Amino acid sequence: MDNFQSILRFLVNQKTTIGYSFMALLTIGGERIFSMVSFQCPCNHDQNFAYGVTFLLGPAAVLLIFGIFSSTRFWKLYTGCCLNPTKLCPRGNCFGCLRVFLSIFTGACVAPIMWLCVALLNGTFYECAVSGLDDSLVVDLFCKNKTLKCREELARVPCDRSKLSSEERMELLLMFRAQSQILGWCIIIIGAFVGLLGTCYKNCRSQVSYLQLKFWKSYIDKEKERFDALAIEYATKLAERNLESFFENKAPDPFPFPNHKAWEEISAYYTFSRSEQYYSTLQRYVEKAENRNLPPEKRPVMDVEHETEMN
Repeated sequence: MDNFQSILRFLVNQKTTIGYSFMALLTIGGERIFSMVSFQCPCNHDQNFAYGVTFLLGPAAVLLIFGIFSSTRFWKLYTGCCLNPTKLCPRGNCFGCLRVFLSIFTGACVAPIMWLCVALLNGTFYECAVSGLDDSLVVDLFCKNKTLKCREELARVPCDRSKLSSEERMELLLMFRAQSQILGWCIIIIGAFVGLLGTCYKNCRSQVSYLQLKFWKSYIDKEKERFDALAIEYATKLAERNLESFFENKAPDPFPFPNHKAWEEISAYYTFSRSEQYYSTLQRYVEKAENRNLPPEKRPVMDVEHETEMN
């Protein structure tokens, strides 16, 4: 039993790594399915570029939209902002809002970048797209020191319909694939370097220690977990209370429930401050609700100059 709990604890602690690994496997599988099942390069100058770029960037755009659409933080910040624009910039902290949107966008870019890297390392889409370019610089690059037939047959190289010799066709394919893989590795290296710099900068500017930041993340995870469970439990109780009142034709029993203002307060954007020992908007609401009767000098005050954002 202890070994099982240790394994379970390890999986929970490494859930981010496991999630990204699973996403990478899905991306690789999806790219292979696209390449083998649905992708058929038209092999002509008029359609190759548009067709290859569509298969290269189209799924990446869909993954980006899906990443933003599935972001809880995005909807938590965006919901109701048309009727109450101050939700986007609480206490005039518009820079913090932009920082959150940048963080959301960065998180949503993980899957599209994975797709681009896998697709470029495979090279199938890139071969089709580049072979359809009519730009003289591109054509001269691939057909340098070759016959005029190379320029005429370049668009047919990704297919078996090219009139070039097998050696020439294979040489061009290897050039296409080498460029595609170089571009893919450049994206991987740049992405890893930018991610490292961003993480180092964020931790360097953090107003809390590493252990407190770790505790904060654990608290946020547990609060979300318990909130979902208790929300379902209370929703079930409220539904049963209303149904009993309806079918038994009697007045409903008293049921304590947060008001609209309370829901608005716990749904607001929150940044951690050293002047407040709160780790979420929910804790801040609960603590301040208990301290409403305290004198002003004993109430916690938000220090806008020293804030830290939780992802």
